[in-house]
Amino acid sequence: MTELHLWLRHEPRATERRTPVVPADARRLVDAGATLTVEESPQRIFPIEEYEAAGCRRAPAGSWVSAPRDAVILGLKELPDRPAALVHRHVYFGHAYKRQPGAAELLRRFAAGGGALLDPEYLVDDQGRRLAAFGFWAGYLGAALAVLQHRGRLPAPLAPTTKDDLDAVLRPAAGDAEFTALVIGALGRSGRGAGAAFTTAGVEATRWDLAETRDLDRAALLGHDVMVNAVLATTRVPPFLRAEDLDSPDRRLRTLCDVTCDVGSPFNVLPVYDRTTDWTQPVRRLRTRPPLDLIAIDNLPSLLPRESSTDFSAALLPLLLAFGTGGAWRRCLDRFHRACRELGITEGESRHD
Repeated sequence: MTELHLWLRHEPRATERRTPVVPADARRLVDAGATLTVEESPQRIFPIEEYEAAGCRRAPAGSWVSAPRDAVILGLKELPDRPAALVHRHVYFGHAYKRQPGAAELLRRFAAGGGALLDPEYLVDDQGRRLAAFGFWAGYLGAALAVLQHRGRLPAPLAPTTKDDLDAVLRPAAGDAEFTALVIGALGRSGRGAGAAFTTAGVEATRWDLAETRDLDRAALLGHDVMVNAVLATTRVPPFLRAEDLDSPDRRLRTLCDVTCDVGSPFNVLPVYDRTTDWTQPVRRLRTRPPLDLIAIDNLPSLLPRESSTDFSAALLPLLLAFGTGGAWRRCLDRFHRACRELGITEGESRHD
């Protein structure tokens, strides 16, 4: 591989325990000739010593701001507000290409410094299929939390766990009432994860995808007790739920989990809430008579940090080994430049290409 310096940053969000590269894959990158610097991070599921044993360099948390300009900064969730100008190439989920709140400000920071956002959501093959994603685990956790909430067993605050421990409380117990469940977007990664969690919970969920949402049967949707949305729209589509649906006297729906959390986007298919929930308060009541509870946590896979990180890292590894040489990275960079143009943002001459 060409000389490559990867810099794995600390995640400033206290509840973010995942990592895009696990120590075993870090070893493979180092063995292939890459330099990998790993920042100290108190909450990362894998301790810094495991990365050092894999041949990585150690650095203080937040030191990526002074990393060599050619270093590629790896992360998962939002950057801190400073510095105002971003000079590096950053691989992380920026959520900035659908006019979400704060998107323009973030892209201007990259333009000001000549850096670039390489958002894994847009790291796709030539058919537009995503190559590295946390979707299965997002769907699994979303459905699991919805089941536990509906059965009155969801703890708060939430805490990271393992799949074995989660499944132990997810399986049906004596006295659990039967209920109906619906997964929308059932054929995608998140939808398959949600379906798997419902199966573990002993619930045979109804599974909808494009064929069912093209001509949406709202009465059938509202006739389910629990619903998990796993559809992240990229174009405008009629919303699956509207405010008037929540007030319908025929609504049976009591628990709603939105895995996608596309709040603020003009493509949001669930424009019935205006803010996400979190680990401290995972549930928000949208209606009281009859009740309707919402779960909308935007880092669900971090509740299973080891499993989700290991899967994501395995998918990202071959892409990092071919960094800068494959069509997937070119498409990802082109999507960043296009987003800047769409917002009228002019990039500087020092930009990465």
